[in-house]
Amino acid sequence: MKDQERIAVFIDGANLYATTKTLGFDIDYKRLLKEFQSRGYLLRAFYYTALVEDQEYSSIRPLIDWLDYNGYRVVTKPTKEFVDSMGRRKVKGNMDIELCIDALELAQHVDHIVLFSGDGDFRSLVEALQRKGVRVSVVSTISTQPPMVADELRRQADEFIDLAHLLPKIGRDPADRPQRDYSDRPQRFQGGPGQGPGPGPGPGGPGLERRYGIRQGQGPIGGPPDEEDEYED
Repeated sequence: MKDQERIAVFIDGANLYATTKTLGFDIDYKRLLKEFQSRGYLLRAFYYTALVEDQEYSSIRPLIDWLDYNGYRVVTKPTKEFVDSMGRRKVKGNMDIELCIDALELAQHVDHIVLFSGDGDFRSLVEALQRKGVRVSVVSTISTQPPMVADELRRQADEFIDLAHLLPKIGRDPADRPQRDYSDRPQRFQGGPGQGPGPGPGPGGPGLERRYGIRQGQGPIGGPPDEEDEYED
């Protein structure tokens, strides 16, 4: 039997959220994991995002907790907030360096890297991975105007996968999204180690589904609202 292709998935969280929001659908992260497990031996699946640490409530936290408990390696760092010359609040939360280092370190252990991002800054990373003998697929979209993927990144990739074409395999119908209830936002996370957000034991429970629209056993529905803040690279 032919050896399975060794695959690693790298997700630029903020970029993927912006792309799916523009396309108008939500990612089912459990289905995403299963999709790439079906394509070979999925060695790792990384998710990168910056976090605002000083907030009493963080709407991205339930997503991060779910991913952590369900097969993803989550990499985070605190955002930096500042006010520009026009008095506008901006949040700096670039995870490019962390993603690049992890991808280059893992390159010798995989045959294929799937990068969920349209950021042109990753072109040099893709080229470096290819020099190491790794095939690189880029997942973003050209189905929007303007396209969400940088032209130089798309050209460099061995394969470009339009996220819109993955909708039947990894998307969730927005009509299935439950109504979220934010009335108990101050009650952020309860319980000790091993317990997820909301009432009930473990990383989930009815409270998680009711408040955040994350269905236990099916995965989170959409991208984190916190990533709607204006980010600066």
